[in-house]
Amino acid sequence: MNLNNLSVLDNSISRSISPENFTGDKGQGGRATTGTGEDCARDLGPGWKISPSVKIQSGQIFELAVIEGPGTIEQIWMTPTGNWRFSILRFYWDDQEYPAVECPVGDFFACGWGKFAPVSSLAVCVNPGSAFNCYWPMPFAKRCRITLENIGDEEMTLYYQINYSLGEISPQAGYFHAQFRRVNPLPYKTDYTILDGVQGKGRYVGTYLAWGVNNSGWWGEGEIKFFLDGDEEFPSICGTGTEDYFCGSYNFENKETKQYQEFSTAYAGLPQILRPDGVYRSQTRFGMYRWHITDPIRFDEDLLVTIQALGWRNDRRYLPLQDDIASVAYWYQTLPSEQFPKLPDKDYLEII
Repeated sequence: MNLNNLSVLDNSISRSISPENFTGDKGQGGRATTGTGEDCARDLGPGWKISPSVKIQSGQIFELAVIEGPGTIEQIWMTPTGNWRFSILRFYWDDQEYPAVECPVGDFFACGWGKFAPVSSLAVCVNPGSAFNCYWPMPFAKRCRITLENIGDEEMTLYYQINYSLGEISPQAGYFHAQFRRVNPLPYKTDYTILDGVQGKGRYVGTYLAWGVNNSGWWGEGEIKFFLDGDEEFPSICGTGTEDYFCGSYNFENKETKQYQEFSTAYAGLPQILRPDGVYRSQTRFGMYRWHITDPIRFDEDLLVTIQALGWRNDRRYLPLQDDIASVAYWYQTLPSEQFPKLPDKDYLEII
């Protein structure tokens, strides 16, 4: 959907799932008689915000949505409490038993360091105070199932809304996928793998990186590489540097202030920079995104995506770095898709 066809009327049906209507069924919103707001509405009764949120216990997998298709997820809003690395978001499409999306909730919404940073882009927006919004269109033919698992030690509160349409989808529509990875530290002289093991036809549409620097000095000389459809030693698409891929230049530096400069645009951004505080927060950390919305990376059979961690030695030679890197890869493809590598355990996911 874009502004050019927004006025075109079709036969799709608008629906929405939230704690005020867990099924999204017609005429079933706001009918709750129990919920997290029932005490606040004790003098008002049904229809007065009785069930605005849910509580998810430690170790619980909560089912956010089950939708019978065909249809398309059009927008997702949520604001989870607790540790965002310990809330695992999963999407299942049609009859596939394993998820096509498996990702900590903060990283999925381009906030990988567990702290708020505003993001203003076409695909993802993060708004005050901790509002996560996703606008990736997600068509499905048969059904959709979305869950959130709380692997933290404390109960969490979740407000959420999933807006979708029911109606026919294109027979050429791909299925949305998102995969999280983390390596800390990256082994010396090793490329960081953003995505591999992809089989099928599809389009790569986005990258989010949470990059923690473990050395002094500039860290972003590394090139991103897309190995397409049988590429072996060398890729078909090779970038010129990390800040270049994320649509910045020359170290993301503001030449006036001599500091890194945050930015957030429709297709790319460096919205989060966590700077040392002079005591225990000793390293600089960055969050950055690049959406391939106007320039998707198309593949017919397979895809591998890597990026180098590269800085400088004192004699102006490149220095392979051993940084803390976490990533989310976003793409569309045909089903069935390959099962993801096992998600790291809680201790390895933790941000220290």
